[in-house]
Amino acid sequence: MLIKKYFPDISTEQDRQFASLHDLYVDWNSKINLISRKDIENLYEKHILHSLGIAEVIRFRAGSKILDVGTGGGFPGIPLAILFPEVRFVLIDSIGKKIKVAEAIARETGLKNTECIHERVEDEKRMFDFVISRAVMPLPDLVKITRKNIRREQKNALPNGFLCLKGGELQAELQPFKNKVVEYALGDYFGEAFFQTKKVVYLPA
Repeated sequence: MLIKKYFPDISTEQDRQFASLHDLYVDWNSKINLISRKDIENLYEKHILHSLGIAEVIRFRAGSKILDVGTGGGFPGIPLAILFPEVRFVLIDSIGKKIKVAEAIARETGLKNTECIHERVEDEKRMFDFVISRAVMPLPDLVKITRKNIRREQKNALPNGFLCLKGGELQAELQPFKNKVVEYALGDYFGEAFFQTKKVVYLPA
């Protein structure tokens, strides 16, 4: 299995949870179109492993709280919640039917460390160690609306901030943060061709 290739230390339970995602997403995708038909065939590579790219940059410590903004059907939050069972993930999306899917999949996978909420991120008041997202909006916009949610106290190897999965040409988008932002090329971690243009962008708060 693709996940085990890069994360060989996962437990039997985590292996089972990752394996269960295929049928759950295929089933839900037939009811609510979350993922294109071509992509559902590459679910593990283009969605699950892609989400886990964040785990190549940082291993969240137990007790951390993470906010996944614009999670859609649960990416990157659900794969990361499986990988880090001691970490609390709050997944939010403004589209109700998508968050229902994320909630159902988290429940059916047996995840105890996720909370799925239908709301606009502007209305979320709680504090988190990191805000994560996958190609939801340009980084300056995300920072503007979620900076209020980043807590001061540190507990991880990287200072609290923003971790975003991005692809393509980012120069203009990252220009406002040029001295602070760090780009991690996922092609350095994962061998599949899909990852050659993909990055994790980290911005400390």
